[in-house]
Parts: sequence; C-alpha cells; structure tokens
Amino acid sequence: MKNIAVSCILSAGLATSFAVAQGKGDPKKGKEVFEQCGVCHNADTDEKKMGPSLKGLFKKAKLASGKKVTEATVRQRINAGGEGMPAYEDMLSAAEKDNLLAYLKTI
Repeated sequence: MKNIAVSCILSAGLATSFAVAQGKGDPKKGKEVFEQCGVCHNADTDEKKMGPSLKGLFKKAKLASGKKVTEATVRQRINAGGEGMPAYEDMLSAAEKDNLLAYLKTI
C-alpha cells in the first residue's frame, strides 16, 4: 500500500512538472510570484504604479511597447526588463515564469 501511495505522489509531481514545462503553469503559485511584481504593477485596478497596470494584460491587443500581447512577448519582457523594469531572466526560474504567466492570464 505504501508503494502505491508513493507512486501516486511521484506521478502527481511528474504531471505537475510536465504541465509547467509545457507552459501551463499554476496561477496560484503565479500569484505568489506576482507579489514582487506588485510593488510596481497593479493587478486589480487599471491605475499605474511605477509600471503599467497588468490587469487584463492578456485581453489587450498590444503591450506598451507596441508588440502584440502573447505569452512569448510577455515572457520576453519579463526576461529582458526595460524602461526601468529590471531583467528577471536570472532572478526567476522557468517554472516561476510559467506560473506568473498563468496568473497574469487570470487577471
């Protein structure tokens, strides 16, 4: 019985890892990652802080840079930063970025 429970736990962990690797992410974990973004960006109002509000980001046609809003362009901005935003390429893991993108899609 113990081996079955361990096997189920390992399978669930692998399924979660696979989903994250496929760009699915976990919005709940992404909300936790967003806490550091929330210093400069709003998620629940359209008001600008230091950076633009990210509320409804994936419902917008374009980023402030003029690029089309896609998972790739948002990830590129997270990685490279710019216009006062620090680069998070080395500060966030790939899984954290996947989770953050999943969360941004929900707001």
